[in-house]
Amino acid sequence: MSGPDKTGPRPTEIKLHQASRKLEVAFDDGVRFELSCEYLRVYSPSAEVRGHGPGQEVLQIGKKNVEINGIEPVGSYAVQLTFSDGHDTGIYSWDYLYDLGENQAALWDRYLARMKEAGASREPMSGPPASTLARPGTK
Repeated sequence: MSGPDKTGPRPTEIKLHQASRKLEVAFDDGVRFELSCEYLRVYSPSAEVRGHGPGQEVLQIGKKNVEINGIEPVGSYAVQLTFSDGHDTGIYSWDYLYDLGENQAALWDRYLARMKEAGASREPMSGPPASTLARPGTK
């Protein structure tokens, strides 16, 4: 995707619904999208998720219960979301959010198909995060 489109729809309201874990985004063309936190996390525009080129995407697993902990404006063209799993490097331009909203059904189906193909799960892994496990030779 190219840089921000200055003529494209711009958000008029961004509202986080914590109980349902959805981000509601209303645009100035009258369109309103409700995007789940999981959906936004697995389609983060960050290099960590998208890779550095076609075919380098990293399938995000275990994100079913992820939440958005923070929303920060980035200039007048985007927001940066901070997720409960610590991910905070994606910058969601207005164009990208609109694209995610317009294509939500197809992108979600694609994600579920990739999960099935990989034998992976949306459910969080049980046990402590890898970062809290002791390394060999440490206490």
